[in-house]
Amino acid sequence: MAYQNLISEIKENILYVTINREKALNALNKDTLAELADVIAFAGKTDEVRGVILTGAGEKAFVAGADIKEFSDYSGKQGEELAQRGHDQVFNAIENSSKPFIAAINGFALGGGLELAMACHIRIASDHAKLGLPEVTLGLIPGYGGTQRLTQLVGKGKAIELITTANMITASAAEKIGLVNYVVPQPDLISKAEEILNVIKQRAPLAISAAIKSVIAAVNNNNGYATEIEEFGKCFETTDFKEGVTAFVEKRKANFTGK
Repeated sequence: MAYQNLISEIKENILYVTINREKALNALNKDTLAELADVIAFAGKTDEVRGVILTGAGEKAFVAGADIKEFSDYSGKQGEELAQRGHDQVFNAIENSSKPFIAAINGFALGGGLELAMACHIRIASDHAKLGLPEVTLGLIPGYGGTQRLTQLVGKGKAIELITTANMITASAAEKIGLVNYVVPQPDLISKAEEILNVIKQRAPLAISAAIKSVIAAVNNNNGYATEIEEFGKCFETTDFKEGVTAFVEKRKANFTGK
């Protein structure tokens, strides 16, 4: 996969995606969002991919926000269309992916960058990372799911505080409020993400997908209990379920095939 603004490669069933605009602090412009949409779709339909690690180039920024110059003269209607397109093709597409996405936050995650990280299923931050949603300083609010996902992750009170003050917080503070799962030294960032995905890779792929779908249904008010029941039932029809039970009875490691 050849991109202008991303570096992507598959190694040992993990798709590594790096936003490669280091001089622009990996800001999300139209072209980068389009390429992200493409690589997200690729991950979803490619059996070889068992999980995705998303990060930014360099050590200064994961993504320092959206490219403000591109929409500075937009009308209200154009603003709505911009947000809807981003939701559909990138941010919701990550959250609703059947493959686990881990955000490896290697520096500033601000505005659309933090929204991108929050769309991922798991977040790991380097110990020098800073996170925040500064949109109100521009007369805007987060438009790529930030008001919703931040509230889901940290609660109403803390979400309103972070959004309305526009203050940045440290990685350790983000971990304390549940915004990130782990904080690690910069050199250990990718290896920590790999450690988690290497455990997930040992589990049944269809069950992983069903679990993600059920959890996302819970936070998005899509009748999570009904989704869980339906996905639970579907698992019984899989070859992986039969293999998992057989392996358990035979006291051996299961060999899952994703079928």
